Parts: sequence; C-alpha cells; structure tokens
Amino acid sequence: MRKYLLVIVPVLAVLLALGGWRWWTDWRFMQSTDDAYVQADTIVIAPLIEGQLKEVRVADNQRVAEGQVLFVIDDQDYRTRVKQSEAVVETGEATLATFDSRLKMQQTMIEQAAAARDMAEADASRTQIDLKRYTALLSSSVASKQQYDTADADARKASAALVKSRAAFLAEQNQLGVLKSQKAEEAARLIQARAAVALAKSQLEDTVIRAPVAGVAGNRAGQIGQYVKPGMQLALLVPLPHVYVTANFKETQLTRMRPGQEATVEIDAYPDHPLTGQVESFAPASGAQFSLLPPDNATGNFTKIVQRVPVRIALPAEGPLAQLLRPGLSVTVTVDTRGEGSKTAEGGIVGTAEAAPAAAK
Repeated sequence: MRKYLLVIVPVLAVLLALGGWRWWTDWRFMQSTDDAYVQADTIVIAPLIEGQLKEVRVADNQRVAEGQVLFVIDDQDYRTRVKQSEAVVETGEATLATFDSRLKMQQTMIEQAAAARDMAEADASRTQIDLKRYTALLSSSVASKQQYDTADADARKASAALVKSRAAFLAEQNQLGVLKSQKAEEAARLIQARAAVALAKSQLEDTVIRAPVAGVAGNRAGQIGQYVKPGMQLALLVPLPHVYVTANFKETQLTRMRPGQEATVEIDAYPDHPLTGQVESFAPASGAQFSLLPPDNATGNFTKIVQRVPVRIALPAEGPLAQLLRPGLSVTVTVDTRGEGSKTAEGGIVGTAEAAPAAAK
C-alpha cells in the first residue's frame, strides 16, 4: 500500500497542479452557455396589393436568387387602371393646351379694350373742349342755345362711353386673372393625374412579387387562385447561408465580455465540426425585458433571479458548415474573455455600441 501511495499521491498532485495551472491561465477566462441557437433575419414574403394569385413559381425549400419571381397576381384590373389614368392625363394636357389658346385670345381682347378706352378718352376730351367753347360763345350770344345743348349732350355721351370702356377694360383684365387661376387649377389636376398614373404603374409592377434577397424559401402558403391582400404571408425567405448565433449568457458572465472576442461554437447537429466565431454585439436589455409580460419586482415578495442577456455571435461566411446551418439549431458557445476589448472596462458592458461596428468589420 505504501508503494502505491508513493506513486498515486505524486501523480494526483501533478494532475491537480496542472489542472490548477490550466484553470488559472485558461479556464477562468472561458464563459460558456448551451442556451444558444442559430438564427437568421427571416423575411416574410407578402403582397403590397390585393388580387387573385395567377402563378406560383416557388416551392418549399427551393433556393431562389435575388430578384427571382416568386408569385404573380392577376394584373388585368391594374392594367385597366393604368390605361384609365393615362386617358385622364391626356385629357388634362389637352385642356391645359386649350387654356393657353384662351389666354392668348384674352390678351388680344384686353388690347382691344385698351384701344377702345383710349378712343373714348380722346372723344371725351374733345367733347369737353367743345362744351367749354360753346359755353363761352353762348355767353357772348355768338352761338345759339341749340348748339350749346348739342355740345353738352355730346360731352355727356362721351363721358358715359369713357366709363363704359374703362369698365370693359377692367372686366377683360379680370377675366385674364380668372383664366390664369383656372389654368393653375387644371395644371394641379394634371399633376394629380400623372401621380395617379405613376401609382397605377407601381401597383401593376407589384403584381409580380420578387425575392428581395437570395436565400431559401419555406413555409409557402400562397396557392394558385387564392385571393390575397396586402400584408398576407405567402412564404418565408431565409437568407442562407447568412446566419448568426444568439447566445443567452447569464449577467454574471458578461463582466469581461466585449465585442470582438473570439467564440467557439459547437453545433449539436455537427459535433465534430466546431466553428470559430466572434462576439458581434449585445442586446440592449435582458431577455425578460423583451417578453410579453416584463417582470415587475416592485410588488410582492422579491426573489432574485439571474438574468440572461442575448449576445450575437458572428459566424464565418465560408466554411465546411456554411451551407448546412439552419435557424433554430442548438449550439454551445464558449467565449474567450481574454480577447480584444477585455481591458476596456472592468464592470458591466461598456462601449459595446462603439466597439460593435469595428467588430463587424
């Protein structure tokens, strides 16, 4: 027994020393969690207009390219709306051209009225001079009373004609202003009609639903003949292979964790192929704060529960698992807190907003 102890005790001591040394140099800096999952920015494919689906050009689990046609809505009504709005535009343009001709004609009428006014002013001036002359002649008995009465009547008629011609001139000028206002109103209607044409053409283009990004389609719900409305989910598009990992670390594990640090990602589905990722960013609040019913610890008995904060882990764009990862897969994430940013702050998550863009680059 003594011989065995002499062998076992030194070996155990060496193992403990090596374990202690490994813990002091490596393990105490490693923060790990299995509350982590592969995620992607899934896109909901939905129509912007209502109508009946005429074509379905995508199947479940089909890989699609950016801009590829996925669904087609019957466009007969929308083509009719385009033609109708284009006809309204043509009518407005013709009406606007008519107003241009009327404005030119009105300008001619104003010039005629101005000429008539000038003639009336000259005639009124002449008759006033004649009236003054006959008044003087009448006082010296050179002219008869009849001649004086005729000159007075001519002066009155010329004065009335002058008032009439001035009123006609003002009326023609006011009519010019009315025509200009009507033209401006018609121009506004024409702008509205052209906007209606642009909207109708946009809706016609929206009858063809395309993939906004490249990825894999799934959960297809749209079928031929189905009547769809704006916002109705027709399919989901997962932009594979662009995925990332969301790891929910305990708040006590975040003391030295910073963006840019190296993270080892082990996927449960592919245990023999660990990936090396990078801490990209931290959620602005714990997971409980984003829940449907956030906790309210200000009432009742309080029990402290360690909170978890979602941490986004960037994965390499290219690798052996790039085409195999799918959102929802369970993973285990281990972050080496000795990496970049570990010395920026000793308490809490400080400077993550500033460091995240650099980490993303």
